[in-house]
Order: sequence, then C-alpha cells, then structure tokens
Amino acid sequence: MKRIALALVATILLAAAPALAQSNTYKILATSKTSTMQKEMQEAGEAGYRFVAVMGGETAVGGKEVVVLVEKASDDKNTYSYRLLATSKTSTLQNELQEAGDAGFHAVGQTVFESLFGGKETVAIVQKASGDPNTKRWEYKLIATSKTSTLEKELKEIAEAGYQAIDLTVGKTALGGSEIVVITRRPAK
Repeated sequence: MKRIALALVATILLAAAPALAQSNTYKILATSKTSTMQKEMQEAGEAGYRFVAVMGGETAVGGKEVVVLVEKASDDKNTYSYRLLATSKTSTLQNELQEAGDAGFHAVGQTVFESLFGGKETVAIVQKASGDPNTKRWEYKLIATSKTSTLEKELKEIAEAGYQAIDLTVGKTALGGSEIVVITRRPAK
C-alpha cells in the first residue's frame, strides 16, 4: 500500500514538474517615436512576445518616452501582430481603431506620445494572435471630453448600448486642449 501511495505521489509530482518549470521572459521597449515603437513591437510579436502594459511620459533619465512591457510565456506558441494607431484627432483614432477591429485586432493599451510639433498624440495599441482562427471581432467607440461629468454621462449611455470601457488616458491635442479619451467596445454584430 505504501508503494502504491509513493508511486502515485511520484507520478503527480512528475506531471506537475513541467507546469512548475514554465516561466515567462520579459522585454522592455522604450522610444520617443511612434514608428520606432511600432517596429520594435512587431519584431517582439513575431518572436512570440505579447503586450502587457504601456506608459508614456518622462522616464528616469529625463527623456520623454513611451515604455512598453511585453512578455513571452513558455507555453504560448502564438506570434503576435501589432499596430500603433496615433493621432491628435479623436475621429481619426475612432476610424483607425474600427478598421483594426474589422481586421481581427483588439485594443490592448492606450497612451500618449509627444509629437514633433509640440502636440501630444493619443496612441491606441492593437494586437492580433496568430493561433486564434476564431478571432472575436469588436465594434469600437471612443469617448473624448474635457469634463468628467460629461464623461460619466456618456459612459452610462454607451454602456446601455452594450459597450464596455477598456482603457482611458488623458491627452492633449495639437491645439493645446486636454481631453479624457476612453476606448469602449462591444462584440461586433
């Protein structure tokens, strides 16, 4: 009986060992240019890294960069494609986000890049996994306003239409105005 119990414990431990050995590797991507970040994210995605987080602003060395964290899980065999949708016009971002959604991408992050002209561009990051043939399609709507009271009212209205908020950032337009930008989505019909 002891031998059977020991054999059972050994079998369970051997079966669990690969799961315990799985680990993730991480990369930090940092740049001040949208086009460079697009290229670096695409290269990381082709190597199996997926998006985790993004933050824009001043880094420790005083530069203004966008920093992206990506991870590669040892059990994830997918590759990933990325698009960075950058603009100072909310209507343009809305259109580009919907085009990406129609192509099977889904929004995973949002931040602000400083443009060469002194304005700040709102950037949405969209991702598509290679191994997912049934990629869910999404309808996107952006809410952009300078007033939190207006934002809350608009979020309530859009939630009643089946949309869910997935990300928020505060950006400045090229004209110097500030606005809160919320990305919302619902399953495409």
